[in-house]
Amino acid sequence: MLERHQVEAFLTLAEELHFGRTAERIRVTPTRVSQTIRKLERIVGAELFARTSRRVELTTIGRQLEQDLRPAWTQTIAAFQRAVEAGRGVTGTLRVAFDNVVGGTLLAAAAELFCEKNPDCAVQLREAQLREIMHWLCENEVDVACSALPIQEQSIMAGHTLISEPRLLAVSSSHPLARQNSVSIEELAGVTVLRPPEFLAKSLCDEHAPCAAEQPIGYGPSAATFQGLLVLVGAGRGVLAVGASVATYYPWPQISYIPFRNAEPVEWGLIWRAANTNARVQAFIGSARELC
Repeated sequence: MLERHQVEAFLTLAEELHFGRTAERIRVTPTRVSQTIRKLERIVGAELFARTSRRVELTTIGRQLEQDLRPAWTQTIAAFQRAVEAGRGVTGTLRVAFDNVVGGTLLAAAAELFCEKNPDCAVQLREAQLREIMHWLCENEVDVACSALPIQEQSIMAGHTLISEPRLLAVSSSHPLARQNSVSIEELAGVTVLRPPEFLAKSLCDEHAPCAAEQPIGYGPSAATFQGLLVLVGAGRGVLAVGASVATYYPWPQISYIPFRNAEPVEWGLIWRAANTNARVQAFIGSARELC
């Protein structure tokens, strides 16, 4: 039966491929790391690492063991951490992120209610660009984020809809559609729609270009930030589907916001990593739902 220190030494060495750095990370001597790995290799009956005077590499068997072992180990550590946090209560610091005014307003209000209920836990608000939300979550740089829904990304959980708002079409004020009182999704087939950013979660692409048209949509350019997309709209480079709050917070003279007649509303909610569903995250989700 494997012991914890053996698994920890093996997985750390598989990352570092260096006995000295591995020893520093797990706070033992390089000799102890070497002894632990050799004992594992005797149990397996084959070498797990190929060693030379200049480099350390995983063998084929070692690489397969690392791929099989790491997910289970990560889940085990996360489960234990959740149990520890549940036993201690809601303490520490919760990191939450937003990439727009709607999300920021919601999180700020939820944070105030959360801190009233959990005075031993601080909330750190972080503003992000479009590309950073998913990256920060996956890299464990933040615990919770506010995002448009739906989210269908692997390892990411999404809560209930907290905010629902009508969908509008942002067009240049000189665009023919700007003279209309409303627009249908079908009319997008006849105009240039700004292309969703490549890094955006696939499940969110329809938020920028909802499609129910028989003819394919003609996509135009894209931008790395939301304000960049609005600049393209104002310049007449394309149109963009947005939530109604955008018309309030971004009232640009070069842009007109036209209501959709037949589009689903834009919905907002909280998202977090499944492996990070701890007591702090659960309590914050509860505060946000109570607030809304």
